[in-house]
Amino acid sequence: MKYRLSMVIGSLIVITGVCVPAFGQTDWPTYGHDPGSTHYSPLKQINTANVSKLTRAWTFHMNAATDPSAPAPATPLEGGRGGRGGRGGGGGGGRVETTPIVAGGMMYFPTPNGKIVALEPETGKQIWIADLGRTNASTRGLEYWAGDNQSPATLFFGTNDGRLMALNAKTGKPVSGFGNNGSVNMKTADVDNGVPDANYSLSSPVKVYKNVVITGARVQEAPRLGYAGDDRGWDVHTGKLLWQFHSIPRPGEFGSDTWSADSWQGRSGANVWGLFSLDPELGLVYLPHGSPAPDFFGGDRPGANLFGNSLVALDALTGKRKWHFQAIHHDIYDFDLEAAPILFDMNRNGAKIPALALTSKTGLVFILDRRDGKPIYGVEERPVPESSVPGEVSWPTQPWPVKPAPLGRMSFKYPDEIAKVTPEHEAFCRDLYEKNEMHNDGPFTPYGLKTTIQFPGTLGATNWHGGSYDPTLGYLFFNVLYLADVAKMIQPTGTNVAPWIRNSFSRFWNPENYWPCQAPPWGQMVAIDVNTGEYAWRVPLGIVEELEAKGVKDTGTMNMGGSFATAGGLVFIAATNDRHFRAFESKTGKVLWDVKMEAGAYATPITYQGKDGKQYVAIIAAGGGYYDRQPGDSVIAFALP
Repeated sequence: MKYRLSMVIGSLIVITGVCVPAFGQTDWPTYGHDPGSTHYSPLKQINTANVSKLTRAWTFHMNAATDPSAPAPATPLEGGRGGRGGRGGGGGGGRVETTPIVAGGMMYFPTPNGKIVALEPETGKQIWIADLGRTNASTRGLEYWAGDNQSPATLFFGTNDGRLMALNAKTGKPVSGFGNNGSVNMKTADVDNGVPDANYSLSSPVKVYKNVVITGARVQEAPRLGYAGDDRGWDVHTGKLLWQFHSIPRPGEFGSDTWSADSWQGRSGANVWGLFSLDPELGLVYLPHGSPAPDFFGGDRPGANLFGNSLVALDALTGKRKWHFQAIHHDIYDFDLEAAPILFDMNRNGAKIPALALTSKTGLVFILDRRDGKPIYGVEERPVPESSVPGEVSWPTQPWPVKPAPLGRMSFKYPDEIAKVTPEHEAFCRDLYEKNEMHNDGPFTPYGLKTTIQFPGTLGATNWHGGSYDPTLGYLFFNVLYLADVAKMIQPTGTNVAPWIRNSFSRFWNPENYWPCQAPPWGQMVAIDVNTGEYAWRVPLGIVEELEAKGVKDTGTMNMGGSFATAGGLVFIAATNDRHFRAFESKTGKVLWDVKMEAGAYATPITYQGKDGKQYVAIIAAGGGYYDRQPGDSVIAFALP
């Protein structure tokens, strides 16, 4: 049957009898590849049979992108080897979590020094650069909108000074009709709670649905008083505010009874600082919210505290709540929801169900019907340890999925589970535990008056990057971090502070080498079969070279950053602090390709097909931050020879 192309509407191509995503084949136009954040590409030129031949095609150094009148050339490199990036490429050694996007024949990304760059995706040649001055764009990337007869193809992004910006995707110039010459001030009186000097920014990409640009917010985690974490929708052409959803409900609104008296008033937090997803067919946007402020003490906010730590499904055009699912009641652990839920269709009892997978720092994976939020495999309320902090009224239970099992460790037993990878490390860890009189009482152990081990820690078993999905296998893929925090609650001095605060952000590790103090594994890659709720495979992710040399293998290592899957039967991920980039066989978890880069890549890679017909795999490797002292500034693309 032949189909006739009739028109383009937003990001959808409408064909007689068919409606398919325009981005579904060769490009990577949004952070998660598609509105449902599957991080899955149908490209299969690179596959299990030839991925071992993958080699570096080009490298672009972000620090070279400084002069718009003198584009910096790409650096051709052979055999996947090359020089180190410029000094301080990760924003002076800080982490860079950016995922580039590819659309309309260009690759786009923000740099850590206030630039937006457009490259030729086949060669890495710079096309244009937009200098934001002292402003930085959203840490994790940009959103591409194809434009219409009223506005050009546009790059939308937030900034660290609280603006929503729009650049012409072809030229890098501001879209004059959007706000004030391409800029909308988001720090308005309807969200500032009377504290206009408090922190407000966007740290993750926005989403576009039809005529609406949808934004979350990055606000403070403490103290209580500060900007509201409300979700908002803006007109794609003008930047005019279209709707606003109160993430902490006002009196009379749904959920207000989960807050005591006026405890909602002026409170910051409960914000979407991470990524979110869309279902264009249902017209719903799925927004994962973090914890209310302050994030470790809730004595002044008794109750379940909706919509903190909740996935909220809103009508994307109006901002009206359709359903919600709270994954953490009355959060005092800093267990934010931050990863975009992954949307997919699954088979259950012979029926096809439109579903999603929700994760958070806890490592619990909730598989829900995305039409109404009802759990597919069931959810139990399980008792959790009670807080010992005076004035705290902790919630007695927390939701727990019947399936699948947690991604990683959620408890620690001493001395049985202490790390024994070397005698010296064991001695260090025993001393750390005993001198600080640490304790852990199982999942959801709250920080108390004695030093507490919390598994997982505030970096989570997984974080903002979330996972990826292969629809041909029905497998979800996640990289898992095994790292605890250690802290206790203390009474601070000063004004506008909680009666009790966490005393530090220490980890349960040796900070000299980043080796955790519990027995390995320390990092893993896992696959979950969504149609059974069971794990298909679980393998180590990353190596510790010093331990490998001593014969201690399969420990896995510290990691932060996501993966993508392809129709070629592969899952690609960097993320580890051994600075390697790997491709796993989707079906088995076997490593089929492994290359070491000049710096670590604590971000999520992408794949796309160039105008030359080649499939490319790209990653930003800027090192720094988290658990890596080696900075870099490389944007790297790989292809078959």
